[in-house]
Amino acid sequence: MCVLCLALIAAASVDARTVYRCKRDGTVSLSTAPEPGSRCQAIEIDDHSAMPFERSGIRRGTLYRRQQGDRVVYGTRKLPGSVAIQKFDFTSRYTPGRRVKTGKPRLKVYQAAFRRAAKITGTDEAWLRAIAHIESAYQANAVSPKGAKGVMQLMPATARHYRVSNVFDPAQSINAGARHLRMLRDMYAGNRVLVAAAYNAGSGAVKRYGGVPPYAETQAYVRKVMQMYARYRTAMGTADSRGSKDAQSVAKTMANSLDWRSCTREHGQDHIQCATALRLQ
Repeated sequence: MCVLCLALIAAASVDARTVYRCKRDGTVSLSTAPEPGSRCQAIEIDDHSAMPFERSGIRRGTLYRRQQGDRVVYGTRKLPGSVAIQKFDFTSRYTPGRRVKTGKPRLKVYQAAFRRAAKITGTDEAWLRAIAHIESAYQANAVSPKGAKGVMQLMPATARHYRVSNVFDPAQSINAGARHLRMLRDMYAGNRVLVAAAYNAGSGAVKRYGGVPPYAETQAYVRKVMQMYARYRTAMGTADSRGSKDAQSVAKTMANSLDWRSCTREHGQDHIQCATALRLQ
């Protein structure tokens, strides 16, 4: 958890874990108590929540400590009597696929790590790179609001499963990501659309919905990954007729996703019935 959040949570009462989003003169701050002279809104958080600044719009600044009445208060606004204790910058925080433009393939980033992981696991390097490109844009220190970290955006449980000792080490992250993709490939008989969906939303969600989950984020993610995969295959000289097959698979999947919304409305959110009717072949 980030330093700012640790300070804010630690200073908040243990049972409430409340911080305040405060507005004043067109600016926004976070504080462990309402700021005098500001309009403040309480935000309930816990140890596993998305970071409070994700909901405040704060990306960089300074954390201050001040005495307010009979308590010590921490906040991001400099008020009379405040003492600066640490600067922060969260521009490296990342939401997989949400803000990424597919753009051009980047073949020179972590070349040795990608080649080695692809060779060891038998994973298509173009596929591995496409996932990394959309997951983190190759940012080794990327952290998602849900806690996924590193180049391959490994969740804590996934990192533990593959015995990753440092999720921010590109080589370890890429190796674990390749192994996870290999496992998903075996699980879904090579269906890259389902592999991408499971990498983003989890295999449990894919099983529950009988295909790509009807989540806007996951559906957009699958499209971007498949588009990026085609570009990497072309850039690496490995493109063949498989590209058209993948495109057809994406088209079929997304058509089913549209049908899913109609189906769930018709059957009152009967996921099992809809999953059976719309299951990908």
